[in-house]
Amino acid sequence: MVFFLMILAGTAAATALGLLRVPTMGSWRARMRWGLAGALAFAGVDHLMTPDRYTRMIEPFLPFPEAIVLVTGLLEIAGAIGLLIPRTRRLAAVLLAVYFVAVLPANVSNIVNGIRFEGLPTGDWYYWLRLAFQVPIIAWTLYVGGIWPRRKAGRVTRA
Repeated sequence: MVFFLMILAGTAAATALGLLRVPTMGSWRARMRWGLAGALAFAGVDHLMTPDRYTRMIEPFLPFPEAIVLVTGLLEIAGAIGLLIPRTRRLAAVLLAVYFVAVLPANVSNIVNGIRFEGLPTGDWYYWLRLAFQVPIIAWTLYVGGIWPRRKAGRVTRA
């Protein structure tokens, strides 16, 4: 849920820049893209700087939890960059959507195993709510990547 709030905050910042006529912030889709990219970059860097926070989420049967956290952090940063490059935007959106589905088991594991994080609420309600936000995050990702909803042929929209 904090991640979704970060996306919203980044989108609000991009909207403010759009009001100042910053060229790349002209459309809602672009502002939302910048918001998601900022949240992903922040989360990716956090994975790299505080890996212990994330290794607890890795299921015990998976080998090399530190490497998994490192790779997921790098994937988040790469996804953020990929969303901002027009040539890679669609591919980045699809791969990020797959990534968000792939981390669902870790989020379920948080709930089932009672894994809690410093600075976040300790009640189960928060972790269930956090899990519910995965669907809007996936939809947001596909929207800003131009994957969903499909555009009608012949209609030109600003991305």
